[in-house]
Amino acid sequence: MKILFISDVVAQAGSDLALDLVPKMRNQWKVDFVILNAENAHMGKGVTTQLAKKFQAAGVDCITSGNHIWEPKKRDVLIDLAGYVLRPINYPKGNIGVGSNIFKIGDHKIAVINAQGLAFMFSIDNPFPILEKEITKLRKETNLVFLDFHAEATAEKQAIGWYFDGQISAMVGTHTHVQTADERIFPNGTGFITDAGMTGPFESVIGMIKEQAIERFIKQTPVYYRHAMGDPRLNGVLFDINAKTGKCEKIARLNLNIVEYAAMVDKKIDPFK
Repeated sequence: MKILFISDVVAQAGSDLALDLVPKMRNQWKVDFVILNAENAHMGKGVTTQLAKKFQAAGVDCITSGNHIWEPKKRDVLIDLAGYVLRPINYPKGNIGVGSNIFKIGDHKIAVINAQGLAFMFSIDNPFPILEKEITKLRKETNLVFLDFHAEATAEKQAIGWYFDGQISAMVGTHTHVQTADERIFPNGTGFITDAGMTGPFESVIGMIKEQAIERFIKQTPVYYRHAMGDPRLNGVLFDINAKTGKCEKIARLNLNIVEYAAMVDKKIDPFK
């Protein structure tokens, strides 16, 4: 079973690229399930119901998010598309939305969980015990469990991955917008990458106009950020997971633009090789 994860879609450049490439990748690589992190998809922060529905129509099966999903006037997407759009499961009780869901893929089911880290982030509930309880519950229904862990610290992401090795099929770290080159399969069968990166404008500072970001660091005073547009690239990960055992058997890190993807297709390049 092939699972495609598209990481941290940023603003118009990232959204347009994802909407263009997802249906092509899904068809070309015979992808069974597509997960997309859209917490920065609309103008750099949050995602609207309208845009989420466009992703759905393009072939995205589930949307995950992070700390920016709570943007005012956009957070209603967690009600309008509850279960399709997930928010981190470890926010305190009483918040809208859900943090996990189970989806059908033919004769199989896959559970998707969204969680958020604590280091250098909002002070919310500890993800370790909450994930342990949720994974135990979900595994009663399926052994295919996918986790998007939205966190700042690489150490926290790796700790989560090692702790749940063998209990989940795959884990991707998100949030930093900088892709790490440590994709691997842990000893007990969990596919892992510390951070899957960013789908958006790479002629930027993590998606924002570089001159504005530089000005903020130089002057150390607030600067109004606007999203960039140049050099859009898609970042993500493709997993091949054994549907019977729930273990990851192959993992491929993706970092490409439209031209590079077309060249892969033309040369019939297997992303796993």
